[in-house]
Formats: sequence, structure tokens, C-alpha cells
Amino acid sequence: MNLSTLRSSTASAVASIDARTPVHRDRAIDGLRALALLAVPTGHWLLGGFTLDGEGALHNASPLSAFGFFAPVSWVLQMLGVFFLVGGHASVLSYRRAREGGTSTTHWLRGRLARLGRPVLGVTAVWAAMIPVLYALGVPGTTVRTGCTLVIQPLWFVGVYTVITALTPWCIRASHRFGAWAAAPLLGAVATVDFLRYGPLSAVMPSWLSLLNLLPGWMFAYQLGVCWGEKRLGRRGAWVLFIGGTALFATLLLVFHYPTSMVGVPGETRTNSHPPSLLVLALAAAQSGAAILLRDRISRLLRRPVLWAPVVVINLSAMTVLCWHQTAMLAAAVPASFAGEIPGLTAGPDSWVWIAARVAWLPLFGALLVLIGRYARGFEAPWKRATRGRRALAGVLAAGFTVFALGLA
Repeated sequence: MNLSTLRSSTASAVASIDARTPVHRDRAIDGLRALALLAVPTGHWLLGGFTLDGEGALHNASPLSAFGFFAPVSWVLQMLGVFFLVGGHASVLSYRRAREGGTSTTHWLRGRLARLGRPVLGVTAVWAAMIPVLYALGVPGTTVRTGCTLVIQPLWFVGVYTVITALTPWCIRASHRFGAWAAAPLLGAVATVDFLRYGPLSAVMPSWLSLLNLLPGWMFAYQLGVCWGEKRLGRRGAWVLFIGGTALFATLLLVFHYPTSMVGVPGETRTNSHPPSLLVLALAAAQSGAAILLRDRISRLLRRPVLWAPVVVINLSAMTVLCWHQTAMLAAAVPASFAGEIPGLTAGPDSWVWIAARVAWLPLFGALLVLIGRYARGFEAPWKRATRGRRALAGVLAAGFTVFALGLA
């Protein structure tokens, strides 16, 4: 295929995607979701690295350990607040259509959870089957465990999102009763837990206390999205979120000395994201406000077919991107580990050379993700041909992989 033919076929595909898009489709919501989705692999690929030990095994490392001033990059790449905001908005519309069509809440929820669960079951089952193959190929056990840890790391999000999705009917009721203020108690709950674990009483607080932030911390932006979808949150509220969130973010950093990075840094005793601290909610509030304020501009921008087409493709492969992007990076790093230390892949992330090299490797990671996604995307569709036996086997493999990846076996 020559260049002119490729351009012609691409232009035809772009035009076709635009033509098949329903007039009522909210392009801004899809655009925000695609942006938040792309931030996940970009963040993991840029802010995660490896070191190679004397036996040729890979260990997780982070450039943030050597470059503390690199932390503000995580403010831009931590877009889970936007993802939950858009998720809440989309869930409201989906739930409303289902109820108007006579679908029960239980049936609607079962469908939503199946869409989340199938890709997770697929990636964990495939990795479980790959583990003995990797050992047989001579991949060190430490490398295998490092890879499994990276693969399962982003999947916590699916579990939290599943629980929050199940609470959608209650979120809708709360938005009808309290409007956008329905999110305030969630913010207050996280602030209370942070005060207990970081304040004067921190020495006597149990270590599990931080886990209490897990649900309200990520539900905050989702509730805002529900209020937005129910038209209980408009531009005035968006300005309050943007200005208030920005002010709170700056105060927590400068006055209360919260960790600068939005992701965990090896060796640091405090982390903002696992589980979320008040700083994460401040960022989510500011991002949510900005997203609502920019909605109309984004929608107009995405009327251009050439910009709209990739948004559609990314949204159709959302769970594939989330579940397989770490595998794409490992597909490059594991074979490279047999060749020794390679900047940006297996060498320690402690120099500017590593940063430049890692940026240069990003297109390869992206290409590998596209290649893997071509086959893995099948896990997102209903498993109509899968027998009960095959589904049970996939479940057993997934459970075994989870146990192995969490270091329980």
C-alpha cells in the first residue's frame, strides 16, 4: 500500500466514523474520557522504570526518587478525578435510558459490571498462563514477579469503580436532594481521616485508618459527575470547584506539607494516591471544575472529524488500554533485560539520559499496545462463545494470578 492509498483509506475511515456518530452524542464527555484514559499509560510509562540487578532481574524503580522536581508532571498525568467525573456523568445518562426503556436497576448494573469484569478476567487469566512460559524461557523469577505486580497495579481502580458504580442510584438520589453539595460529606470524610493520620494523634492511630479514604476519596469526583449529569452542577458551581480546589491544593502543599507527587515514590513514608489523600480530592475538584467550564469548547473542537476519530477509537478500547498498557511496556523491557542495562528500558531512572531515552521509547510502547490490543480487545465484547467450563477456567487462572501477583504465594 503506497502513501497516497494509505492517506485515502485513513481519510475515508475518519469520515465514516464522523458520519456514524449520532447527532445527540456528547463529544466533550467522550473527549474528556479519552484524555483521562491516555494519561494512565503515559503516567505509568514516564514515571515508572526498572533497575537491573546482578542476576539480570528487573526491579521496579521511579525517576521521582532522583528527580523530586519532576513531581509536578504527576499533577497533569493524575487524571483519575476527570475519569470518575465523566464516569458519573455517563452512568446517569445510561441509567436514565435503561429505566425509561423498562430495564431494572439490577439488570442495568449487571451489564455495567460485566463490561468492567470481562477485560480484567481476560488479562489476569492470560498472564497466569504466561507465567510458566516465561519461566521456561529463562526469565528470572524476580522479573516475573515485577511484571505481575505492574500488571495488577492499575486493576485496583476497576474494583473501586465497580463498587462506586453499584452506588449510582443512591448517588442520583443524593444529587436530587442536596445538589452538588452531595459531594461535600465525602470531602469532609477524607479531611477527617487525613487529620487523624497526619495530625497530633497520628502516633496512636492504626495503620489501616487510611483505607477509610478509599471509597469516599474516589467517589467524590463520581458524585460530582452524577450531579453534573443531573444538571445539579453548572458553570457557577464549576468555578467554585476550580478556584476552591486550586486554593486547597496550594494550601495543602505549602502550609501542611503534603507530598508533592501525586503517585507513590519509593522510600517515602507518605503517599497521596494509595489510598487518596485530601490533596487528590483538591486536584480532582480543580480538574472537574475546569472540565465543566471547557465542555462547550471541547465539544466544538471535536466536531472536526480528524480529532473525533481517535477519541472514538480510544473510548471503544478503554478497558484494553487500562488492562494491557503495562504489558506493552514489559514486552519491550523483559527481552531487553537479557542485553544488560539499556537507557530508558532497563537502566536505573536516575539521569537525564534516562528521561530522554524513556521519551524516545514511548512510541514503541504505544505501538506494542496497539498490537496487543488488536487481539486483547476481544475480551471487552460479550463472551458468547465461551462455555461455562472455559469461563470457570478463566476464573481459576485469574484468581491464581492475583494470589501470585500480590505475593501471597
